[in-house]
Amino acid sequence: MATLKELKVRIGGIKSTQKITKAMKMVASAKLRRAQEKTIAARPYAKKINELLTNLVSAAGEATDELLEPREIKSRCVVVVSADRGLAGSFNTNIIRYAYSYIKSLGENTKVVIIGKKAFDSLKKKDVHIIHSVTGLFNDLTIERSNEIVNFLVDNYKKRTFDSVEIISNEFVTMVKQETVKAQFLPLKKIKSDDKETKASGDYIYEPSEIEIIKELIPKQLRVQMWKVLLESNTSEHAARMTAMETATKNATDLLMELELSYNQARQAAITKEILEIVGGAEALKDA
Repeated sequence: MATLKELKVRIGGIKSTQKITKAMKMVASAKLRRAQEKTIAARPYAKKINELLTNLVSAAGEATDELLEPREIKSRCVVVVSADRGLAGSFNTNIIRYAYSYIKSLGENTKVVIIGKKAFDSLKKKDVHIIHSVTGLFNDLTIERSNEIVNFLVDNYKKRTFDSVEIISNEFVTMVKQETVKAQFLPLKKIKSDDKETKASGDYIYEPSEIEIIKELIPKQLRVQMWKVLLESNTSEHAARMTAMETATKNATDLLMELELSYNQARQAAITKEILEIVGGAEALKDA
């Protein structure tokens, strides 16, 4: 059994840890509210620009841009989005495990782009071909830095460094639920509209032409798609960290109760032992 001093030291250490986890939960909660507002605001715009592009492509008929035209896939690119920091429960572990398993299933000729220090630190030790990495992005998440990633992917796709791009990231669902998702980034998916939508699109007069508008919309759609992915991942990270710190605080509280009970029992036993020794000594003196 631990001594009184050891128990006291452990209790002090856990109380200090509890203060830290409480503070981290409050910080994550504050960041989560701001991140959630940005994510919710971005979703309708991303959905609408995708619908608009889909309708225009349907109206134009044939593929009008190389970013829309599927081609023979000789080499793939997988973008993995993780966090830069830990202490977020299974947030990073789940996405790294899923990404690595998927990358290995695609074969050797698969190139990897990593966003986030945690995924980079883990995957660089494994047998994957990393061609580009971005760390520290979420410390100062801006649309400009997001656009730099899009430019890198589009430029290399046009150079045929790879023939398709997929993004693996976390999507925010609720405060306690985040889903690992995989989405196609390049070439852009052409979703066929039904007859009613196609007919409705024919009632519009486009100025300039559909093709010119499409060429203008494609870069915007890609930038919005990447920005939404980063916002979703950032929001999911804060939600996962808040949940993890709340659980850690609760566990610390439970452990403190157990340790304080053990401390009181040990202290009571020590006092009882001292009383017995005193009584024994007094009896010995009386007999003498």
